[in-house]
Amino acid sequence: MNHPKARLRLRSAWATTGILVLLGLAPAPLAAQEGAAAVQDVTVTDVVIPLGGTLLKAPKLTASGTRLSKEDLAAILRPDSNVPWEQRLARLDAGSLTVPVLTSENADPGDNRQTVTYRDVVARDIRAGRVGELTAAGATVSSVAGPNRGSGTYGQVRATDLDLAALSRLYTVPGDGKGPVQRVYGTIQVSDVTYSDARGTTVKIARLDGRDLGGRQIPDGWSGAFAIVAGGFDGSSDRRPLAAAAADLIAATAVGSLEMQGLSVSDSDPKGPVLFEIGRAAYTSAGSEGTTVLDNLALSRGSLRVHVGRLAVLGTSLVPTVAALQGIAAEPTAGPGFSDIEMRRLTPKLGNLTLSDLSIELPPEGEPERAPPRDGRAPARGGLSDTGRAGPGRPADPRTGDTAADPLALSVSPRPVRRIALREATLALGAPNDGVPSATRLSLSGLSLPADLVAGAPIIGMLPVYGYRDLDLDLVADATLDEKARDLALREVTVSGRDIGTVRLSGTLGGIGPELFSGTLPAATMVMFSGSAKALDLTVENAGLFERFLAAQSKDLSLKPDELRKEYVTASLLGVPIILGNSAAAKGIGAAMGQFVMKPGKLVVHAKSKEPAGIGFIDLGAARSPAAVLDRLDVEAKAN
Repeated sequence: MNHPKARLRLRSAWATTGILVLLGLAPAPLAAQEGAAAVQDVTVTDVVIPLGGTLLKAPKLTASGTRLSKEDLAAILRPDSNVPWEQRLARLDAGSLTVPVLTSENADPGDNRQTVTYRDVVARDIRAGRVGELTAAGATVSSVAGPNRGSGTYGQVRATDLDLAALSRLYTVPGDGKGPVQRVYGTIQVSDVTYSDARGTTVKIARLDGRDLGGRQIPDGWSGAFAIVAGGFDGSSDRRPLAAAAADLIAATAVGSLEMQGLSVSDSDPKGPVLFEIGRAAYTSAGSEGTTVLDNLALSRGSLRVHVGRLAVLGTSLVPTVAALQGIAAEPTAGPGFSDIEMRRLTPKLGNLTLSDLSIELPPEGEPERAPPRDGRAPARGGLSDTGRAGPGRPADPRTGDTAADPLALSVSPRPVRRIALREATLALGAPNDGVPSATRLSLSGLSLPADLVAGAPIIGMLPVYGYRDLDLDLVADATLDEKARDLALREVTVSGRDIGTVRLSGTLGGIGPELFSGTLPAATMVMFSGSAKALDLTVENAGLFERFLAAQSKDLSLKPDELRKEYVTASLLGVPIILGNSAAAKGIGAAMGQFVMKPGKLVVHAKSKEPAGIGFIDLGAARSPAAVLDRLDVEAKAN
C-alpha cells in the first residue's frame, strides 16, 4: 500500500489548490480599501508563500482594478501575517489578478521533489473572495530525485465560480465533518495533459472537466488529513490515524461530475510496447451513490488487441468503506496494517455493472517470437526489401526471378487471427455484508470464441471433437447468500449454446458464510467440513450436441448411429439403476435417461435431501457408493 506515486499525486493536487489560494492573497484590510484614493493597478514582486509542504513563488503579481496600495498588498503577502487567510480572502475585491509565472515546489517526506510552473495565470471578476473566472495558459511539471522522476506539461487551465475563502477554510481550518458542503469550483477544465516517468510510462489526457466540486471541513483540515494519509502507508505505524483521516476525506468530498476525454497510457515494456486507451470516462453523483461510464476502451500489446465499447457502473457507494475505516479508527489498541477480512470490509458497494461490445484478438497460435535485427531496423514484411529484391537475411521474391536467397532465412506463413467477442455482460451486486454481496447476478450474452480455445477443458473440451469450430454461448449465474441461515441459494446457473443445448442448475447449499469468499485456503478447506447440499434441480435441453456426440461415437466404434442409440438406451434402463443401487429412485433416473437418449429433448432431475441440514460435503466425498447417497435423497426424474 506504500506507493510513492499516490503520495505524489496527493501533494500535486493540493499544490494546485495552493496556487489558486495565492491568486487571492492580495486583499488589504477593509480600512485600507476604503481609504484608497481610486481604483488602480498594484504590483508586488518576489512573492514567496509556504503552504504546508508546498512553497509557492511568484516573481511578479499584479492586482488590477483594486483600491489596495502597494504597501498594503506587500504586508498581506507576508508569510508571518497574524490575520487568517480565510478572513483576508473574504475581503478581496478586484477586477483581476495576474501572475505571469507561478511556481509550486513540493518536498515529499522521501526523496521526491516536484515542481509545477504555470504560465500567464489570470483571475477575473473577484468579489468578496470569489473568482468569476481563473485561467492559465499552460504548465510544466518536473519530478526530480527519488523513484518517480519524470516530466510533463498541461495545456490551458480554466475554472469558474472559484470560492477562495471556502478553499482556504477546507484546507486549513478544522471542522467536525458534519457541516454543510462548501462548493469550491463551479467548473474546472484542463486540456492536453502529458506526463512521462523514468520507467518509460507516458500518460496523456486530451481534456479533463469537473463540475460542482467542494467538501466539508474535517478535524485535521484537508491539509493535515492528506499529510496523515500520505505518511501512513509504511505498514509499521499506528493505523488508526490513517483510517480516521481517510474516512474523513472520503466522507467530506463532494463531486457533482467529472469527465475525462482521450486518455492514453503507453509503456515501453521489454516484452513489447503496451498501449491502453479510454475515449471517454465520466462520473456523476446522486446523493451518496454515483455512476461511472467508460466509452471505447482499448488495450494492445504486440498482436493482442482488446476493445470494449462501453463499461458502466451504476449505484456505486463508498459508505461501506467509510464505515469500515471509522471502525478501525475507533479501536482501543493500535495495530499496523490491515487484515484480509478488513480489506474485504473496505470494499465499496459496486451496484450494477454493464459491459458491451467486447472484442479480443489473440495472437495467432504458434506465432514465433522475432528478435529485432542487428541494425535496429524493423524487417520488411514478408522478408523482402522495398524493391522486391532479396537481400542479406531475406528470401528471394519468386516474382522477380531472384534465386540468391539466404539458405538460413525463415519463411513464416501467416496464421489466422483468433477472435473472442461478447455482445453484453451485466453484473448486479446486492448490498455488501462484510464486503460480500448479499446477492449476485451475472449474465453474459453473445459470447463467441473459437472452439479450439476450450480444447482440453473438462466436458466442454470435447466440443471441437464433435465438429464445432466456433461457439456462441449465453450464461446466467444468479445467487443469494443468507448470512443468518448460512445458506447459499443458487437461484439459476444456466449455460446455453447455439446448436449445442442448455444446462440449467439451481439448488441450495448449507453451511456457507462470508468467510468462504475471503480467498484464503483455510476458509475454503473448512467449507468441506461445514458445507452441505440441501437441494438440487438439473435441466438438460438438447439442441444438436447429442446427435453430434452420437455420430462421433458411432464412427469410433464402427457402428451405425441407430445401433449405438439402442445400446445407450439399454445401458440407461438397465445399467444406471444397478450402478445407483436399484432403488425406485434409481430406476426412475434410468428410465428418464433412456427416454432422453431415444428422443433427445429435455431431461429434468429434482433432488432434495431427506435431512433438513442437508448432506455434508465430507459425507458425499466419503460415500462408499452412489447408492449410499441416493438413499438419503428424494429424487424425481423425467424426460421430454
